Amino acid sequence: MPAFLDFLAGGLIQAGWGTLLIYFLVATQLTIFSVTLYLHRSQAHRSVDFHPALAHAFRFWTWLSTSMVTKEWAAIHRKHHAKCETEEDPHSPQIKGIKTVFWRGVELYREARADRESIEKYGKGCPDDWIERHLYSKYPTLGPTLYLFISFALFGFAGVALWAIQMAWIPFWAAGVVNGLGHWWGYRNFETADTATNLTPWGFWIGGEELHNNHHAFPSSAKFALRKFEFDIGWSTIKLFEKLGLATVLRVAPTLDVRPNIAMPDGETLKALLAIRFQAMTDYYRNVTLPALREAAAEKRKLPRQLRKGLADGGRWLSEDKRARLQAWVAESPRMAQLAEFRARLAQVLDDRSHDAQATLQKLHAWCAEAEASGIRALQDFSARMKGYSLHTA
Repeated sequence: MPAFLDFLAGGLIQAGWGTLLIYFLVATQLTIFSVTLYLHRSQAHRSVDFHPALAHAFRFWTWLSTSMVTKEWAAIHRKHHAKCETEEDPHSPQIKGIKTVFWRGVELYREARADRESIEKYGKGCPDDWIERHLYSKYPTLGPTLYLFISFALFGFAGVALWAIQMAWIPFWAAGVVNGLGHWWGYRNFETADTATNLTPWGFWIGGEELHNNHHAFPSSAKFALRKFEFDIGWSTIKLFEKLGLATVLRVAPTLDVRPNIAMPDGETLKALLAIRFQAMTDYYRNVTLPALREAAAEKRKLPRQLRKGLADGGRWLSEDKRARLQAWVAESPRMAQLAEFRARLAQVLDDRSHDAQATLQKLHAWCAEAEASGIRALQDFSARMKGYSLHTA
């Protein structure tokens, strides 16, 4: 009887609290890596390929520890990028509310996986071998059930408690924190067409997914850290696997070069703008809009803090009331109104989907000519810099 009670309390291993903590951290990080490296970067975005044995190890652990099906996860995430911040986005806090996404992220995921038409449309190219069809996709809940018995056998009731926490780990951090707070709070390196933010510049707790704004700016990049002070533990792990011959990096974000003394936008300029179109809008906000905002503050025309970010995108994500207040504030200053108009026109040119390169170049020529004739020094300097854009591919 005492032996049986000991088994119930500590399982076969009879591990101490230190051992249990180490096991928990290793297991949860393995789950995080399986999601960010395999499901996200490899399957959803095709930015890295892993050795078949390593890829299958990730796939097995994902099935065992989360019950998530590769095709479903990749499809839901691809749809998120394709329909970001719209009614069709599976988990946009702008549409569904931050509380809903943060606390009910799992429910939103289940609703999305039930949309089989979208799963088939966005899930192409994911594993479809014998074991996927007959085990992983057919019996997704069998994995966590098996994992529960393994945890109990190894650690007793302490293992059951650890298992329960692990089952909540990905739903909380991925579905709640990244999908919720990652579109609600944080800093932005790039003025993307959505609300994605970087939660912290040091992405090590959830595999680098903390750098969510960087990822939305360059979805097909295997590397999420894009500034010198940023760190992506997922990328460091990929580089380690690459040295071991277990990974092949397919794509990383291009970096920007600026050529001096370019008279007018040319083919190199257009190529750079198409690849990193958010960079121009980011530069405009930092180098043109913000200096004008500081001058307005010095003239006692301070813009309320809650409205400042609206200047970066024309108030796109503000409520109707706040957008009206921002527009009224801008209209009071002829210079701010002029800068806002130039920003809107540039955004329209860069968002042009006609694929007519010559027509886009002509529009850029006209925009630069008018910017340089505006008499506004910051606008002139920005135009001169943008004309010299070119790509340096890492």
